[in-house]
Amino acid sequence: MHELSLAKDIIEAVYQNVSASEIIIVKQVVIKAGQFSGVVADSLKFSFEAITANTDLENAELKIIEIPFYIKCGSCGKKTTNEFSMMVCEECGSANTKIISGTELEICEVKLEETEKV
Repeated sequence: MHELSLAKDIIEAVYQNVSASEIIIVKQVVIKAGQFSGVVADSLKFSFEAITANTDLENAELKIIEIPFYIKCGSCGKKTTNEFSMMVCEECGSANTKIISGTELEICEVKLEETEKV
């Protein structure tokens, strides 16, 4: 289950980029995960919740934005997709294709709770 390792890496990145005084007010960690990245969203969320339980991040939510899989055909020039993430153009059937989205896996935002200024 590589989602457990990914969750650990995400949490480590949050700790490295959020100050110690603000870590307890992390509300949400937003990541982008492409359909072709191999990430199982439910497993990653479960792993994140399990690791953050009883820690400063226990109230943080992991939000996953799924990026669709698209290829561009080198033969006909069309941008297409298919439900099985196959590298064959849906328009002309060519295998002369290049992935243009759907392999992403990145942390794009860490949201903090609003705090009252005194």
